[in-house]
Amino acid sequence: MTVHTVTPTRRFRGKPRGRDLDPATLDSLRWLLGDEREAPERRRRDLLIEHLHVIQDARGHLSLADLRALAAYMNLPMAAVYETATFYAHFDVVHDDQAPPPAITVRVCDSLSCQLAGAASLQEALEAGADPSRVRVLRAPCMGRCDMAPVVEVGHRHVGHATQEAVEAVVDTGHFHPEAILWQPLEAYREAGGYRLLADCRAGKVSVERLMQTLEAANLRGLGGAGFPTFKKWHFVRAEAGPRYCAINADEGEPGTFKDRHYLEREPHRFLEGALVSAWAVEAEALYIYLRDEYPGLHRVLHEAIAELEATGLVAPGYIVMRRGAGAYICGEESAMIESLEGKPGKPRHRPPFVAQRGLFDRPTLVNNVETVHWIPTIWARGAAWFADQGRHGRKGLRSFSVSGRVNRPGVHLAPAGITLTELVEEYCGGMADGHTLAAYLPGGASGGILPASKADIPLDFDTLQAEGCFIGSAAIIVLSDQDDLRAAATNLLAFFADESCGQCTPCRVGTEKMLTLLEGDTWQAADLERLSRVMMDASICGLGQAAPNPVLGLLRDFRDELAAQNVIVKG
Repeated sequence: MTVHTVTPTRRFRGKPRGRDLDPATLDSLRWLLGDEREAPERRRRDLLIEHLHVIQDARGHLSLADLRALAAYMNLPMAAVYETATFYAHFDVVHDDQAPPPAITVRVCDSLSCQLAGAASLQEALEAGADPSRVRVLRAPCMGRCDMAPVVEVGHRHVGHATQEAVEAVVDTGHFHPEAILWQPLEAYREAGGYRLLADCRAGKVSVERLMQTLEAANLRGLGGAGFPTFKKWHFVRAEAGPRYCAINADEGEPGTFKDRHYLEREPHRFLEGALVSAWAVEAEALYIYLRDEYPGLHRVLHEAIAELEATGLVAPGYIVMRRGAGAYICGEESAMIESLEGKPGKPRHRPPFVAQRGLFDRPTLVNNVETVHWIPTIWARGAAWFADQGRHGRKGLRSFSVSGRVNRPGVHLAPAGITLTELVEEYCGGMADGHTLAAYLPGGASGGILPASKADIPLDFDTLQAEGCFIGSAAIIVLSDQDDLRAAATNLLAFFADESCGQCTPCRVGTEKMLTLLEGDTWQAADLERLSRVMMDASICGLGQAAPNPVLGLLRDFRDELAAQNVIVKG
């Protein structure tokens, strides 16, 4: 038998996998972003999200042709560009067989505070009245304006206390004027003693150790939610070998929270001084500010304030780096924010190592909240005792409570740490709204749990609510009344978590969807909900999945009679 050996012919593809690159699209991209051949630094991976924003702003969407051109421009795999673009809610990726979105996008906030104010019916009315050829109406998560509920975003302009008529007037006239923000400019801030602490730190008149001792005595803690002592965080980062970075997380996406916006709109330089002092304390190579995309007015304010600092020589050009979020609640978690700063999808990292050890660009990184650093110049000027002595019921310090819901005066209220909900509503919020009686409240936004009116006299602070299965977090207080639907509130919160889960871990990705399905039924099986909650709390990578069950567990614990009155049967 003769065996014939056949030598296979070697075949080469001749070009990379995927669609062909359109040279005209690449040229157009170079016109938008600058020519990367002349300035190779434009290819840095951490600029990917910034480049996507420029394209989205210019085109109104991201076509696959643009993404292919951007991949070539940055010398990145198309898969990496596509994954990042599709991760964030504010990027509209349009495939080749799809039509671009209409010219105008109307986003209706569906957070709990806006739901209480009638956002669902408003969205239905806007959808019914919209011309789909030029306007699309979408639901959107919390926009950080809960004191003005309901809130609607038209393009990149926000309409507070929105009505159908007001929103349609903005759509029809096309007037997208920048938000009017009256902020304290550099000269006025310096005349009031501003940047004196920063100057003394740089001149050696104030040592890091002395400043840390002051912050310890004042009991200043992380006010973004975790409550970790600020001086300890500085200590841990300083213990690591340089180079180091400092990053400020201004992506306050927790439903009910808007305190950071409140301070940035009024005193951006006080915030910047505190941030620069923090960066000085850890000898940071650069200071990064990650600001949520829902605050376009603040992007303008901070860029102008930073330009003032650079023009007067108070900070070197380029030392402060502004970065723009793209609509991802998960980026409030510090390691997810670091990933986003590096131009990647904002997925939390496994820990250890912690970001204080290996953070931005794999270097030790100090991450602080806006309000935390905002307090540093004031505490130094007025003394640690002044701040610490402000508390009530045995607590220390001041807290900025973002209050929304059924109260007469929603807003940011600066009050003593340890104040009770009853005291806060009566003394600062003008009492309950007319015709409403307190039934429940969320002490820490969507993830902080829910408490009944019978527990409205618990001091509100870090470490005071754990026994009730709750926490204060960023001090986002949402007040519910006897006229509110508790199941609707719970499903609203779980729908938010299900939508915002990054999808990285199964307990969170599947657990939030499963829990939402269970809540939508008329009968709740308590054993099933509690078992699912335990899996999510024990096995989720980050705080989103770990805290998502909190409001449901609160309802099972304290609101069974109220649920029964609203035709929800709880078994077990």
